[in-house]
Amino acid sequence: MSFSIEFLPVILAGVVLTIKLTLLGSLLATVVAFAVGFARLSKAACLRIPARLFMEFFRGTSMIVQLFWAYFVLPLVGVSLTPFQAGVLILGLNSGAYMSEIVRGGMLALPREQYEACIALNLGRWQRLRYVFLPQALPLMIPPFSNSAVELLKSTSIVSLISLSDITFRAQTVRTQTGDATVPFITILIIYFALAMILSTLISSAERRFKPTSSARV
Repeated sequence: MSFSIEFLPVILAGVVLTIKLTLLGSLLATVVAFAVGFARLSKAACLRIPARLFMEFFRGTSMIVQLFWAYFVLPLVGVSLTPFQAGVLILGLNSGAYMSEIVRGGMLALPREQYEACIALNLGRWQRLRYVFLPQALPLMIPPFSNSAVELLKSTSIVSLISLSDITFRAQTVRTQTGDATVPFITILIIYFALAMILSTLISSAERRFKPTSSARV
């Protein structure tokens, strides 16, 4: 059986799931990135050391192995996750570990004079972060965040290994049913590219929004 247009909706049905994985995974990754990034900047060893271990663990091990642990091993200790939950969890934690270095680097890139000025003005910790540090650091973080978000989008394909019906899993299903590998995989190649372009455009819009703040710094 050859590939026909009737199989296109089968592949497109996986797009919704892929988008959900990307959005929820990115949301979790952002939370993890700021939590771990700020913890690594802390002077308290009880925060800094665990954050460093977390970051090194998720950056130093395979995402596929992490996914298998979340889905197949955790139930053995009483923690059962659905394929979707396992996918979002690992995508978010793994990407968050990489993005935490972006947060840390963005904060460290601020001139030392900014910290001294905040102390001179007697600003509290949260006032410094909200009104001085983040408005200047966020424009520095957004471009690498964009790269990480696109990488997360492409990484969603690994969930097909635990039988989650994303577009990669559905393309494999169509290939099995039709015997044609070229058309379904070219189709998802185009879909991934289109989704990546849309995601990059949205984040670029956010970058332009913060650009005046960055310029003011200079």
